[in-house]
Amino acid sequence: MAEHWDHESIFIKVPDQFRFKPNLEYLQRDKNEMMYEIEDEKITRVVVIDDVRTLVQISSPDNHKLFVRFLAGDQPESDKIRAAVIDYIRDWFDLDTDLAPFYEIAQNDPMLGPLIGEYYGLRIVGMPDLFEALCWGVLGQQINLRFAYTLKRQFVEKFGDAFEYKGKRYWVFPSYKKIAKLSARDMADIKMTGRKSEYIIGIARLMAIGELTKEKLLELNDFKEIEKALIKIRGIGPWTANYVLVRSLRYPAAFPIADVGLQNALKILKGMDRKPTKEEILKMAVPWKGWEAYATFYLWRVSYSNK
Repeated sequence: MAEHWDHESIFIKVPDQFRFKPNLEYLQRDKNEMMYEIEDEKITRVVVIDDVRTLVQISSPDNHKLFVRFLAGDQPESDKIRAAVIDYIRDWFDLDTDLAPFYEIAQNDPMLGPLIGEYYGLRIVGMPDLFEALCWGVLGQQINLRFAYTLKRQFVEKFGDAFEYKGKRYWVFPSYKKIAKLSARDMADIKMTGRKSEYIIGIARLMAIGELTKEKLLELNDFKEIEKALIKIRGIGPWTANYVLVRSLRYPAAFPIADVGLQNALKILKGMDRKPTKEEILKMAVPWKGWEAYATFYLWRVSYSNK
């Protein structure tokens, strides 16, 4: 899984169907993203494992395997934390999913085929932290992507922590433990609705008492059952549930069919003068069965490219 190089760095082996550059391009889709910094084709971010914060820099000189440096003299002291950091990075880039079956399906699909050629090696760059994924899903409801990033920045800067290194600040997403203690009034100066504030605090409180955890959701072992469990939570509808299933829980058959980016991409590729209906999307998606999440992720690239 990983090949140690020295005490300050490590190589992470990757699948054959992985290329660093398309994933790097995806991560640069909005300048307001603040959970990592990208400079000179190197990603720098804080990884939090059991309250231990590690500043890492990820690059790929050969566009294949990942080279990870531990910065600030911050290499994990224990093998357990070191292994967990590696697992986090593998999860972030979805490196344990075998894309060969998806590529076999996609290369024969008139819409997906060209996208596979252009973005070969792109993985579903995820959000391993469930609370962050749920917050992002709530923040993004019924607004455009750019404004969602603005809200995320305001939320993180007000309630998150920063790791300072060489004059720069690297942010840590607010913990559900901290947000659970707040009231909607505490979020009043963030430009989101009071209802969204209530949703996020409610989710944080469920996580704080252990009622909502990533482990409990995954134990259901069926994405439809997980979808049902998530939709029972106030503020989470089908779109948010499926977004979390795609980005954090890693179910390839999850399908955020109401996603505006997906609808716009299909409209563009089909040359339609309107967004396709749910029934039309379901019909288009028949060949992608079992891989709807990856099909959606590649189709999103069309929306980003046509901003």
